[in-house]
Order: sequence, then C-alpha cells, then structure tokens
Amino acid sequence: MRKRIAALLLGLAVVSLAACGGQKADTKTETKKETEAGSEKATENEKAAESEKATEAAAASGETVKIKIGATPSPHAEILEAAKDALKKKGVEIEIVTYNDYVQPNIATDEGQIDANYFQHQPYLDDFNKENNTHVVSVGKIHYEPFGIYAGKSKDLKNIQDGAKIAVPNDTTNEARALLLLEANGIIKLKDGAGLTATKQDIVENPHNVEIYEVEAAQIPRSLDSVDFACMNGNFAIQANYKPSEALAAEKSDSEAAQTYANIIAVAEKNKDAAWAKTLVEVLTSKEIQDFINKKYEGGVVPLS
Repeated sequence: MRKRIAALLLGLAVVSLAACGGQKADTKTETKKETEAGSEKATENEKAAESEKATEAAAASGETVKIKIGATPSPHAEILEAAKDALKKKGVEIEIVTYNDYVQPNIATDEGQIDANYFQHQPYLDDFNKENNTHVVSVGKIHYEPFGIYAGKSKDLKNIQDGAKIAVPNDTTNEARALLLLEANGIIKLKDGAGLTATKQDIVENPHNVEIYEVEAAQIPRSLDSVDFACMNGNFAIQANYKPSEALAAEKSDSEAAQTYANIIAVAEKNKDAAWAKTLVEVLTSKEIQDFINKKYEGGVVPLS
C-alpha cells in the first residue's frame, strides 16, 4: 500500500513539474515573439534613420541625391525645370513626373512611388489626407496663384444674365475658393461663417439665379464652351493658355484665399526632415527662381519668400 501511495505521489510530482515546464516554455515563446517584434520595429526605425543620415552625408560630401517629384505641367513642372541646374549644384538631381489631376500625385507620394510633389495648397492636402488616410506633409510654401473668373459663352460679368451657368471646381477646398470669389464680385452671397469650407449649399442669396456647375478642376478649361463663366485655378488656366490679364475678376493679394492657398512642396511624413527636401524648398524660394516666376507668368503666379 505504501509503495502504491509513493508511486502515485511520484507520478503527480512528475506531471506537476511537466506542467510548470510547459508554462515556462509558453512564456518564453511569447517573450521571444515580443522581442522579435520589437526588434523588427527597431530595425525599421534604424533603417529610416540610416537612410536619412546617408542622404545628409551625400549632400554634405558633394554627392548627388536623386529624387522623383510629381507636378502638374504648368506652372509647377516648368518652375522645377528652371530650378534643375541650381538644385544639381547643391547635390539634388530631380526627375519630374507630370500629372494632370489632383489625386494621383499624393497617392504616389504616400506610397513611395515618387519622393515629393508640387501642385497643391495646404487646405487641399489636409482634406485629402483626411479622406484617404494618407500621411503627406508640407515642407514649404513656394508660390500663390490668383484664382480667376474667365469668360465662356458670356463676356460681361458685371451684367450677368439670369440663369447663367458657372463652372467651379468640385473638390471641397477649391470650390469654396471659387464661391468666395463669386461673392466678392456680388454674384452670390454665402451664409455667415462659411468661409473656406463653403459649398453651394451655403449660398443664401442668388439674385440672378445662377447655376453652379461642379467640375473636376483639371477639366474646367474644357467646359468653357458649355458654360457662361468658369472659376479656374491659376495653374490650369495657364496650362490652357489663358493669360491672367484675361480674367474678368481675380483674387486680391490680401484676400483670405490668397493668404491661405499658397502652393507647397509636399513629401511623405517620413521624409519631412530630409536634407534634400530642405534644399528643394531653399532653391525654389531663391531670388533666381522668384525672378523666373515673375518674368514668365506676369502676375499669374506670385512667388513667396
């Protein structure tokens, strides 16, 4: 009997020890997994830091850093083309990738297909990031493009006909800008406080019963034959060979919109402190490039220092 009891106790002890050993093994496995996960994250951070250091070192040593930057054809790509030589002298060689819309450049920047973009203003970027869960940030303001009202089928804005059709951009920030310009010229009145978030639903007075026709910004120049007037972004007006002097009305330099809608250089968040990004902004805001902008665009593009 005593032998059976002793054997039973011994068996229980072995089972108990085995169970404890299993728990320790599981704990070690979990700890190992957590350590590996932490190591992978640390490795990613280290790689990003090493890449940044390499970029800075290349610039400091006179080596050339090559980047791709997306831009709309005019004026952005033209300005970048004018800055190529000055950038190369400072160790940054750019490849310009042109886009004809306002969506793909930010997606390509966020996904790393290109390193930066130059086509938009901050309110548009903020709205885009919010709607698309992207992480693209501004590293500097370069210029401002006066938003204008251009003639389509009608030429007389001051004596606008009842029921006139007016094209405006269909994205949130640029539509607000167009509506503010129409309000400034007495065509409509917006509700108090609508400001830079205004939509056509915010129109409280429309004495001429004008029709607000929402169009993708890049397509507005093509719509001029089918509307009475069109509110256009400066870059698309220039691209369509319209001169700023041909606008029937334009934003004033001290307007809320003019102060807000400066065009920026934007990069993926991880590149916000990159040496090449700082060099890009430095060259694009230099006197050389400011003089180029003033001479070429005659007030259609206004450089910012």
